[in-house]
Amino acid sequence: MDRAELLEWLTRYEIRHPEEIPTLDRIRNLLDRHDRAFDRDCFPGHVTASAWIVSRESGAILLTHHRKLGRWLQLGGHTDGESDVLAAAIREAEEESGLRGFQALPEGGPVEILDVDVHEIPAHGGEPAHEHHDIRFLLEVSEAQEIERQSRESKEIRWFDAAGIERRFGEESLMRMARKAAVWLAREPRGPG
Repeated sequence: MDRAELLEWLTRYEIRHPEEIPTLDRIRNLLDRHDRAFDRDCFPGHVTASAWIVSRESGAILLTHHRKLGRWLQLGGHTDGESDVLAAAIREAEEESGLRGFQALPEGGPVEILDVDVHEIPAHGGEPAHEHHDIRFLLEVSEAQEIERQSRESKEIRWFDAAGIERRFGEESLMRMARKAAVWLAREPRGPG
């Protein structure tokens, strides 16, 4: 995937979620103005990729407790110069959890963006405060595998029951992904993979 394909994905996302045009415009603006928008040293912000990960067997949600931010979040991170944001989201999920065999949903059709978000990252060390322009996907994986936390950025990685996840964390970004994923999953044929 290249920059032009990502812009096409964002256009399709806008058709489904016209209420999010201000966020989409911020992401497009970053892509238009910065040739290095996928590099972590692009400031005032850069593209990141993450995933709402659901268990193939139980529908549970995999989250990480981020060490620096002190919050439970979806797995993901920097694209490190890679414009293929889906590949970056899968790579980050594998690196952070040690799990393998991630499948992008929806199955049987073109993969689409689940959610987008632009959020502020506080200054840390020699890095100034900046924005993450996060492109998010819905991934499915078997929870029969053992989680092997690979990243120093994470204090813990754990499966959570999908029922009540919105109330448990109460963070709009997570609640929005949970709502969107629930709609997609209701349309997906379910069963052991």
